[in-house]
Amino acid sequence: MSVDRETTAPGVAAEPVGIDEWLERVRAGIDRIGPLQAAAAAVDGALLVDIRYAALREKDGLIPGALVVERNELEWRLDPWGSHRAAEAVSHDLQVVVICNEGYASSLAVASLHQLGLHRATDLIGGFQAWRAAGLPVEV
Repeated sequence: MSVDRETTAPGVAAEPVGIDEWLERVRAGIDRIGPLQAAAAAVDGALLVDIRYAALREKDGLIPGALVVERNELEWRLDPWGSHRAAEAVSHDLQVVVICNEGYASSLAVASLHQLGLHRATDLIGGFQAWRAAGLPVEV
């Protein structure tokens, strides 16, 4: 059975792809940043959003000032028009840097945020582990 492109939902591939190919496609549309760029962006007003699950945050610590939003709540909390938005979700023009553990899930999360109109959303290359390895602040 073939998939009709006219009835495929927005953001859904017309033909199945593997996760590696999907990740590559998603990342082609994102200007990803490194740890030092993310830290500088935060100083300039960007919202750092930590989407790691609780066990990783407890094990490795937190980035000071980052908004913690687990991945399954991300769109609900960052949609400026949403009824469950975080207080920080003030505009579609907000610069958001999504941080997962190693920089994979965050790329896919950014694609979703772009669908919601958060066009300045990006993610941290290497995730929290890269942040920590760069010697940036971590609260334990």
